[in-house]
Amino acid sequence: MMNPQDLKTIISSGLLSFPLTDFDEQGDFRPKTYIERLEWLAPYGATALFAAGGTGEFFSLTGDEYPSIIKTAVDTCRGKVPIIAGAGGPTRFAIACAQEAERLGAHGILLLPHYLTEAGQEGLINHVEAVCKSVKFGVIVYNRNVCKLTPESLAILADRCPNLIGFKDGVGEIETMVSIYQRMGDRFAYLGGLPTAEVYAAAYKALGTPVYSSAVFNFIPKTAVDFYNAVANDDTATQHRLLHDFFMPYLTIRNRMPGYAVSIVKAGAKIVGHDAGPVRAPLTDLKPAEMEQLAALIKTLGPQ
Repeated sequence: MMNPQDLKTIISSGLLSFPLTDFDEQGDFRPKTYIERLEWLAPYGATALFAAGGTGEFFSLTGDEYPSIIKTAVDTCRGKVPIIAGAGGPTRFAIACAQEAERLGAHGILLLPHYLTEAGQEGLINHVEAVCKSVKFGVIVYNRNVCKLTPESLAILADRCPNLIGFKDGVGEIETMVSIYQRMGDRFAYLGGLPTAEVYAAAYKALGTPVYSSAVFNFIPKTAVDFYNAVANDDTATQHRLLHDFFMPYLTIRNRMPGYAVSIVKAGAKIVGHDAGPVRAPLTDLKPAEMEQLAALIKTLGPQ
């Protein structure tokens, strides 16, 4: 098991990514191609991979499926790249996922939001604290949707939960991010977590959040790493070229349908020969014409 502070160090630099979860045509987990996917992506140099995260459709998984996905990821990537498991949903389910991920040898968890119901800050604190105290390894909280923590709440959690070592933002409110960073300083590792994070990467770096997770790493890993390096080195020419030639047209397709942030990544993986199967309902796959448009965009990038 990795020490929480070691995990914090690891996620404080480098590119992170969420591997897709492979399903067959019946929608069941397909371990063979999942292993092949992880073996393909691992050498590209991601600092850590989030198994069964948002792009990995954690929200569609059952408690029975979850252990086999995490075990497959941990076993495949052992000695190559750390695995951070997704966990979330109702507090007791999130605890069960976190404890199972720890048992299976994951290096930490990304605590995704609970679902449906709104909650006040006191309730959010109780939820995150309960999950953190159920395990010994590192926890990264995902600030998004119904789980939006204030700087004051994060300060309370930081005092109560030494293993809460990361804050991943999926909201994009600049004032809030500045307030959090100014208050908490280096207590947390900060990650950018908006969909298609490359579009926001330079702005987040200026806020003190230079690290982000890339979904497109799943099908254009070389370009994803090139873009990350361009941000790290303040190479604005490369950033602007890739934003203009790929990312902005990509967003035009992604924004056509709610849920396409995941569907378009699976479509991209299929186009480049690493098919992860269909998305699960309630998500829907891209239409044939959209697949053609995405294929044309990918072709402009050259070999990966």
